[in-house]
Amino acid sequence: MAQLAPVPLIARGCGDASRLLDVDLARERVLAAFMPLETVRLPIAEALGLVLAADVIAGFALPPFANAAMDGFAVRGIDTSGATLASPVSLIVVDEAGAGHPASAPVTAGCAVRIMTGAPIPAGADAVVRFEDTDETINANGRARAGQRIGIVRAVAPGENVRPAGEDVWPGETVLMRGACLRPAEIGLLAALNRTHASAHRRPRVAILATGDELVDPGQEAGPGQIRNSNTPMVAAMVRRCGGEPRVLGAAGDTTADLRAKLSAARGADLLITTGGVSVGDYDVVKDVLRLEGRIDLWQVRMKPGKPLAFGELSGVPLLGLRGNPVAAAVAFEQFARPAIRAMLGHRDLMRPTVRARLASRVENHGGRRQFVPVRVEAAADGFVANPSGSPGAGSLAALTRANGLLVVPETMAVAAAGDLFPVQLLDWEA
Repeated sequence: MAQLAPVPLIARGCGDASRLLDVDLARERVLAAFMPLETVRLPIAEALGLVLAADVIAGFALPPFANAAMDGFAVRGIDTSGATLASPVSLIVVDEAGAGHPASAPVTAGCAVRIMTGAPIPAGADAVVRFEDTDETINANGRARAGQRIGIVRAVAPGENVRPAGEDVWPGETVLMRGACLRPAEIGLLAALNRTHASAHRRPRVAILATGDELVDPGQEAGPGQIRNSNTPMVAAMVRRCGGEPRVLGAAGDTTADLRAKLSAARGADLLITTGGVSVGDYDVVKDVLRLEGRIDLWQVRMKPGKPLAFGELSGVPLLGLRGNPVAAAVAFEQFARPAIRAMLGHRDLMRPTVRARLASRVENHGGRRQFVPVRVEAAADGFVANPSGSPGAGSLAALTRANGLLVVPETMAVAAAGDLFPVQLLDWEA
């Protein structure tokens, strides 16, 4: 973990937006504490979504041999010169070749080998005539076998319908560079190059703790005034989705003993995310314990929802404290936690892909803060259209389920007018 830079305490409960911490500056300070984690060597089947820690250099060509790009007959192109439907060129079939079953007979003048897609091109052949360009389909004898003749009704040039050796990759070529994300295609390429393992930055271990006496886990009986702990499973899913390994610590009550016991389980994690206990009016025990056990700064960030934010370290583990309201927690996770996890994974692009979309209905933005509006983005004839997905409240989980993006309204704009273009962070498009 990088050394945490000292961060001044931001005045809390202040109504002057100019004294709040800018979103981009807050993100910069958070990200300064994170760097790519150590390299591990693991089976490629377990490497999806990880980032390569070393270049991959091909040890042999792909494909390793010239092969048929079509089903047909392997021939010498010169032997088909002048072939037409009215005047076919007759060649004798000397062998057959299939994928994994090379022909044993070479192609010499006046000869052909029946060949299937992917089969090695026989010695002497330099082209493949498609079945459709022969008289095999109209030949009374049906399929042409070795010893029979085949009529070629269209000439082919040397190299036609042939995939040459090394068409994809040459020996010694750097096929994947350090920093590349291992998607299914990259894993397939590694397998094609006979690589069973990959060197990549390991997945961050992220501990997750919700706080508050009002919380009970799903499946438990709720008492008077209690609500289900939705933040922990939601944040755990977000951690897993962006490549981390969630370590769920459950929910801690508003007592020093309970909070300390739960926090002790975070040791060894690469990041601790808490929800609740960072807003004005929250029980001071949460803040007091966090400060006692580590170095925690409470920020007020110029954003909506998610203004209260805590950041620091706890027993050497970086801590990011999010607001307890679910949508606020989700929005803050996207702006701060997800980039931090991606930084530890070694990604270069830390933020969500963004498009510009036309706002479908007016959104008010009082308070001089950058507002993140859950929206449903859809393609239209003139670009993208963003429809707010429901109530803008910080606890509206239902609105969040209908959203596939976060529309960003600038701090300087009190009203986002319908028809205007705004950047939208795409939640369902992984970078």
